[in-house]
Amino acid sequence: MTEQPLMGHAADRWYARSVLFVSDVQRSLDFYVGKLGFEKQWHEADGKGGVCQVHRSGCEIILCEDVARHDRGRLFIELTREGLDMLLRETVERSVPTQKSWWGNDVIRILDPDNNELLFPLSNE
Repeated sequence: MTEQPLMGHAADRWYARSVLFVSDVQRSLDFYVGKLGFEKQWHEADGKGGVCQVHRSGCEIILCEDVARHDRGRLFIELTREGLDMLLRETVERSVPTQKSWWGNDVIRILDPDNNELLFPLSNE
């Protein structure tokens, strides 16, 4: 039997979404939708539940309310130059705190209300 190389096929397409644990899903929605320009895609229990999904330009994040979880997540989100310029303008307009940092690249770091990190590389070269 010969080994076959790993190749993507339509029948075995993988689809992944990050899950960030939050202490208050509504507060997190206010941040992701109101401050970062995401749209709410779905929300369990007709908008009253503790799990929802937000998305923006193909970036999908599940927000899961769980007050017992105190760990934090980190997302590395690469944008086009135009997308990064737009994000930086929006953070100024919406008073979203940002910080220049380093994580293998120069990045802009944004913390959500539960200190989950969103890292945006300054160069996609």
